[in-house]
Amino acid sequence: MLKQYHSIPSPNIEDENKAKPFSLIMTDRVRRNLVFDRWRNFMFGRKELGPGMVLFKNYLTHMGQVDIVNICQKWAMGPGGFYRPSNRSGAKLRLHMMCFGRLWDPVTKYEKSYRSDGSAPPPLPYEFISLAENAIEDAQLHMKLLPSMLPDICVANFYSYGDRLGLHQDCDEHVGGLDRGLPVVSVSIGESAEFLYGHTRDENKLEKVLLESGDVLIFGGKSRRIFHGVRRILPPLDYIGLSQVVKETGLISGRLNLTLKQFQF
Repeated sequence: MLKQYHSIPSPNIEDENKAKPFSLIMTDRVRRNLVFDRWRNFMFGRKELGPGMVLFKNYLTHMGQVDIVNICQKWAMGPGGFYRPSNRSGAKLRLHMMCFGRLWDPVTKYEKSYRSDGSAPPPLPYEFISLAENAIEDAQLHMKLLPSMLPDICVANFYSYGDRLGLHQDCDEHVGGLDRGLPVVSVSIGESAEFLYGHTRDENKLEKVLLESGDVLIFGGKSRRIFHGVRRILPPLDYIGLSQVVKETGLISGRLNLTLKQFQF
């Protein structure tokens, strides 16, 4: 994080004639733009999947993907890092998970602040906040009714080959935000994923889309409570681009997914 500098008073000037204090602290907006310019491709694809639901293809730059992997890796091996969570039956989920900013657990939801090992989630990186806010602003250019969202939690999942995530709804957040349709921002890096989504639990009636490295998916508004899941992990279509990310970060085979949401409303 940027250091905060105190304003320096001007010497040899009477109090009543002092100039306004000069601050060296960058504003949040400037800070967001600096991150955003480094992470977002100048050209990216856009596919509307439903009301309030849009997929940005190849949204993240190569450097953005590298930065995200490195940020996650920084915290992954310490307290609060990746672990394999369990469901209510005690069975382990077929993925590894860690949280930033706030703890979410498949069983306790948002009820606890610490995991069973006593570890707390690391702080939510401002770069992730920047990414979510600016991606939503891009979506709002074509979706005027899509609300803004300020994330206070990021759930990071890592899927190896053979891992998956069953159908579910992201509906543990504050009911006020859910009713307003505050969007979810999902970021994909690494191997591709076959993503299912729709307004029913019947898999035969669900739509599917391929999420590739660098894609960003947003769903809010009338699509905020959709059922969705990851059916399987597939080899990527763009081996060259992904191989560069792997080369620079050491990312193991699999898919890293960030899900950014606003719990508090």
